[in-house]
Amino acid sequence: MKQSRTFIPTMREIPTDADILSHQLLLRAGYIRQHMSGVYSFLPLAKKVIRKIENIIREEMDAIEAVEMFMPTLQPSSLWKETGRWDSYGAELFRLKDRHERQMVLGPTHEEVVTSLIRDEVKSYKKLPLTVYQIQTKFRDEKRPRFGLLRGREFIMKDAYSFHSTVESLEDKYNEMMQAYSNIFSRLGLDFRAVIADGGTIGGEGSHEFMALSDIGEDTIAYSDASSFAANIEMAEVKVEYAKSKETLKEIVKVDTPGKRTIAEVADFLNVDPSKVIKTLIFKADEKLVVVLARGDHDINEIKLKKALQADEINLATEDEIKEMLSCKAGSIGPVKLPLDLKVYADHGVESIVNGVCGANEDDCHLVNVNPERDFAIDQYVDLRFINEGDPSPDGNGTIRFAKGIELGHVFKLGTTYSGPMKATYLDEYGKAQPYIMGCYGIGVSRILAAVAEQHNDANGLRLPKQLSPYDIHLVTINMKDEAQTKLSEELYHLLKSYRYDILHDDRDERPGVKFTDADLIGLPIRLTIGKRASEGIVEVRFRATGETVEWQKEEVTEKLQAFFG
Repeated sequence: MKQSRTFIPTMREIPTDADILSHQLLLRAGYIRQHMSGVYSFLPLAKKVIRKIENIIREEMDAIEAVEMFMPTLQPSSLWKETGRWDSYGAELFRLKDRHERQMVLGPTHEEVVTSLIRDEVKSYKKLPLTVYQIQTKFRDEKRPRFGLLRGREFIMKDAYSFHSTVESLEDKYNEMMQAYSNIFSRLGLDFRAVIADGGTIGGEGSHEFMALSDIGEDTIAYSDASSFAANIEMAEVKVEYAKSKETLKEIVKVDTPGKRTIAEVADFLNVDPSKVIKTLIFKADEKLVVVLARGDHDINEIKLKKALQADEINLATEDEIKEMLSCKAGSIGPVKLPLDLKVYADHGVESIVNGVCGANEDDCHLVNVNPERDFAIDQYVDLRFINEGDPSPDGNGTIRFAKGIELGHVFKLGTTYSGPMKATYLDEYGKAQPYIMGCYGIGVSRILAAVAEQHNDANGLRLPKQLSPYDIHLVTINMKDEAQTKLSEELYHLLKSYRYDILHDDRDERPGVKFTDADLIGLPIRLTIGKRASEGIVEVRFRATGETVEWQKEEVTEKLQAFFG
């Protein structure tokens, strides 16, 4: 491809609204352009990379007997109402009406559509298991689109769905998919980890996320420094043996704490360690108020709390609700002398507190020398807190460390989460109707482009892996008016094309500095420069990954390129 005939609008300045490196580089190198918040065009370079990503995905999906199909983006609301997600999915769901006032959805995902399709077409256990997948554009009305392709309103996704007659069959496919995902991300040249994750709005029991390690990642990964354990921080189980002080229990004393409402303020004012303060919060779980306790140096994990309470929705109680129940503000709540109908749930760390501090349920007052069970009852101890760096790894091997990650893929064991409410059944070997047991497996294709850009760059631009580069070789002719240079360039261009290399030939009438700057920005793995020594048959070769520059005779170019590309 002649560069003068393609569309690569590079930029010299860093866009002011691009706040992470991948977004800056993909804009500056002419891969993408933004049309509005969270919506992008994929220009020719990006489209070629996306196609290569998709081909790797297809090869690995085909290898585990997943079959490709294509489902509609425009979905009827009736399917979402069958599963209840029309109401529960939230404001991120794009809802619209056609000219006949029929409600529809721009699909962020396809669980409902694929379940209805298989429900209508697959009636017997003899046709199971079955795995289908697609690659298509999805839509999500993000409240705050940001980080370029990492959090957009329109994005490219691969989603796969498997249907089974037994839990064992689902488990086999889940493990196959886990391996296929590991193969995909390894082939893409990404530094990643598979971590235990929460099902979120998709639901089901049991899921893993695949995370590309990156300092700009929105998710925190808790991993062991001595084993393969890794989990999203929201899902990491805490297994700590808390040491309990043997000090003598003291009598409760009420003290004034004017204006002290946060844990840090109270601990500092009373000269105690935050771990001695009992953090007391009131949550509304499916419209029912509950009290939740944790140590002052721990943070309550709402996902764990939601699971412990088996609630569909949890939110912190409002100031008005707290005031009506306890006649005090949130910063002064404590577990002593609560209304009898309030259930109290405590993190395991609370059990170790001796002569602690808590709110007095009276504004600007706290209680000192409070002890669990003696001074207040706890209905249930549960793992409710976020794991901390330095905690023991839940698998018993090593210590927890933290890293940031970009979510690339997510796999779920859905079970009957969708087939149950949608009455999607097959006939088993006894002729009895049974709900499909399902799995769901997603990959953010356009996110991968951003993750690759985050992990493969330097100060001058992108440095794309050979297997993903939009072109194999950047052929740069310094002076298109020089006969020797144009002759050698044309000779090499056609020769290399005959060897099936994909060539981007910079034949533009631009200064050498502009051409070299653009080449570094675009980030192809190898640059062949035809310059002043063209009449001698000498080609300057620059390897983008290392910055190394050498000279080759034109007769040895093909042999050495074959060695480089393998």
